[in-house]
Amino acid sequence: MQGVASIASSPRRIRQGNEIAALRALHEFRRLSRADLARELRLNRSSSGHIIAGLIEEGLVREVGESAGDGRGRRRAGRPGILLELVPEAVLFVGVEIGVEHIGVVELDLGARAVRSVQEPFDGPATPVEAAVSRALGLAFDAMPPDRRRLCEGLGLATPSQMGRTGVVRLAPLLGWADVDLAEVVRRAMPLSVPVMVENDANALAIGATYGRKVARAGVTLVLNMESGVGGGILIEGRLFRGAHGLAGEIGHLGLDRAVRVEERIGLERILADYGVRRGLAQPRLADLLRGVRDREGGAVEVAEGWARTLAFALVQACRVIDADEIVLGGSVAALYPLVADRVRTHLREQQEPSFPLPAISVHEDADFGAAFGAACMLHQRFLSWESNRFAAAPSPERA
Repeated sequence: MQGVASIASSPRRIRQGNEIAALRALHEFRRLSRADLARELRLNRSSSGHIIAGLIEEGLVREVGESAGDGRGRRRAGRPGILLELVPEAVLFVGVEIGVEHIGVVELDLGARAVRSVQEPFDGPATPVEAAVSRALGLAFDAMPPDRRRLCEGLGLATPSQMGRTGVVRLAPLLGWADVDLAEVVRRAMPLSVPVMVENDANALAIGATYGRKVARAGVTLVLNMESGVGGGILIEGRLFRGAHGLAGEIGHLGLDRAVRVEERIGLERILADYGVRRGLAQPRLADLLRGVRDREGGAVEVAEGWARTLAFALVQACRVIDADEIVLGGSVAALYPLVADRVRTHLREQQEPSFPLPAISVHEDADFGAAFGAACMLHQRFLSWESNRFAAAPSPERA
């Protein structure tokens, strides 16, 4: 019997490894000349040319005219040359977030760019898990034409839940789920036979917050997904840190006292309820609260000040443990931060020990769809790996 080492070093596997490296390089740099790609692959021009020819024939890579420079940001003198790039429309990846108040869907192309995003209201606590998955998949695929369905290379699903490594939800308190093999539920309901991955929403947001960067985030980054609950993910040197049970970064569960957790004070449901009481509104919307803060309306400002103070408390407690360089805020409630950023910084300075540096804080560029985007990125990353369906007929090499 042929051993794993010999399989991994066979000409076929070496070629596949070079294909993976070529696709990753073109994803990272967007466009490269044949010479630059050969250098990235550490191959001679002839060997690299065979790899490129195969990827072009497969429809994953194409040649384009050199106009504004290559993916390294360089302009070349002389006659325009030919560059290589991924074919964005060759495949697609679907990411879905099942939240407490909404379902969101994002489609990524091969360049990891979002080409479609859609969101609809959703009553998570009132919907059983099978019905929630069915509705989410309907939003993702019902309107997708058959020719685009054939391009789908996988689906990623993110939920606000405590999830094991195999896709089993131990507990999703805001949705009312417990002991659910979510990955299996999704696979059974899928209209396509494609890979399925599931993830905690904050971890998915963290993955998407850094995916595709030429330079990974250095140091420690805390990423928060703020909806009705407040989930957290931790990145260390650009890599997701899950902890022993996948619960690392969950600062929403920090206790303000014995009876109240942080997420019960700064989550969407609580701040809207507080604003509704102050304004006499039966069904206040986040847009109403944000408008009130901008207009310096008294009730809105009071709610925002309490939110800023509690958020600062949670960040101080977390940063004393993980010593974060940067904090990225996502989810719909993140829209409140730019309006009260100065107040959050003030409370941070008041609560943080002077010897502890204050982390940089930013809002995810697409906060509303961040978790769905990250879920799709997981499948994109899978496609650029040994786990890709392109290699389904061959055994994967042994990995450390």
